Amino acid sequence: MIEILQWTTLAACAAAAIWRIPSFRQKKNRSLFYIFALLTLAILLSIKGPYATIDGLLGGINVANLLLRFIIFAAIYFLGIRIARGFGDNTGLNLIRGRTGALVLGLISVALVILFALMDTEGSSAGMAAVSAKDPRNAALVEFYGAAGRAYPAYVCVAILPGLLRAVGSTLPAQLRISALLMSIGAIAIPLSLLFPVIPPAVGFLRFIINYTAILCFVGGFVLVWVAKGQAARKQPASRRHPAAGA
Repeated sequence: MIEILQWTTLAACAAAAIWRIPSFRQKKNRSLFYIFALLTLAILLSIKGPYATIDGLLGGINVANLLLRFIIFAAIYFLGIRIARGFGDNTGLNLIRGRTGALVLGLISVALVILFALMDTEGSSAGMAAVSAKDPRNAALVEFYGAAGRAYPAYVCVAILPGLLRAVGSTLPAQLRISALLMSIGAIAIPLSLLFPVIPPAVGFLRFIINYTAILCFVGGFVLVWVAKGQAARKQPASRRHPAAGA
């Protein structure tokens, strides 16, 4: 079930990235292509087979996992900015792009690199499971490392959530409000990942469901925005379209 969810999410993100290639070539909304291309690569690195192959090429010391974390940071940064702009959320935009956002990103990135350097990372292991199993010290470091990796995506999602909820309750067209609702679900799910350490091993699959459901909600939300944008283009002049239609 988990592998089906992973490969389905990978296919959805890859399809979205391919869909954006014509617009990318025309220099239209290029950030959307970057978002889905980065998400596609991040999901690929989350799957055992591709992860082992790529990490093996990088030396077999789980550098691919560290790379994965920064790819996720980049994807969530562009995603947060795009959503905040699309729904006219200046507060969320400032929290991501401004000094506070830069400080949060910088501190978390430094912590991530330091924790990675302190671990014995020998032996490719998707999710760092084998690294955690080596000894209690490594297990503790992996937990802190994982928490650091989840902290920045959680910060961005908390920043954009109020704007999304306002859009859900607004007078926007139904498709845009449904889009905002889907994205709100994603923005709630990602901060829930901070609770992963307290999830019992017996229901560990919930971690995968939360992560991949969040991604699918964001992808689905963007698809609805594109549909609404296409309909708006046929019904009214570009100057009168709501900014969210450009998301």
